[in-house]
Amino acid sequence: MGTAISDTIVPALLPGSHFRGHILSETVEIPVKIGGAEPDVEFKKEVEKLSGQKIPDCYQCGECTAGCPVCFAMDLTPNQVMRMVQMGLADEVLKSEAIWLCAGCETCATRCPKLVELSKVMDALRQIAVKRGIKCPDPEIQAFHETFLYTVENLGRVHEMGMIGILKAKTKKFFKDVPTGIKLFMKGKLALAPSIIKDRQSVKRIFREARKGGKKP
Repeated sequence: MGTAISDTIVPALLPGSHFRGHILSETVEIPVKIGGAEPDVEFKKEVEKLSGQKIPDCYQCGECTAGCPVCFAMDLTPNQVMRMVQMGLADEVLKSEAIWLCAGCETCATRCPKLVELSKVMDALRQIAVKRGIKCPDPEIQAFHETFLYTVENLGRVHEMGMIGILKAKTKKFFKDVPTGIKLFMKGKLALAPSIIKDRQSVKRIFREARKGGKKP
């Protein structure tokens, strides 16, 4: 059985293509509804501009998903995220947990035969979600991101113990992971005092520049 055009998307038609009885003289993008959803035709361009990646280059080989160390916890696999961006399904992808769970390890980039750096795409999607006022479905995940950025901005680097304290205050889950924390502390992995780095103002300046034209990261 053939697929109805109302359930698909035609990303682009090249010059000389036939479409609904017409021969096209130039490349055009034709947005169509996908499962009843109206695609955001500008979404892919916005992601490309922010990430610097060529979104159409992804041909869904699945190498990114096969190598992703946190894919098991995602509601969308990495290749599904890429496909949704290609299809202009902005709401669906921006409201997913997957874009917030990406660890930025770049395993996907090393495996991609087209050299698409998916971690940069994920970062762009998070920026767009914040700009549009879309919160992560899991408040704890967003609280972690906000706390991480806060500690880096103010200390110049991550201070794990301070970050844990702020995160606990945000989530109100004071006793979660306490046994693990004690083990890390006993092994010297959690320092009580933060390391002082030189020229922390330069780090703050990076954050100020990043905020220009947008909301606080």
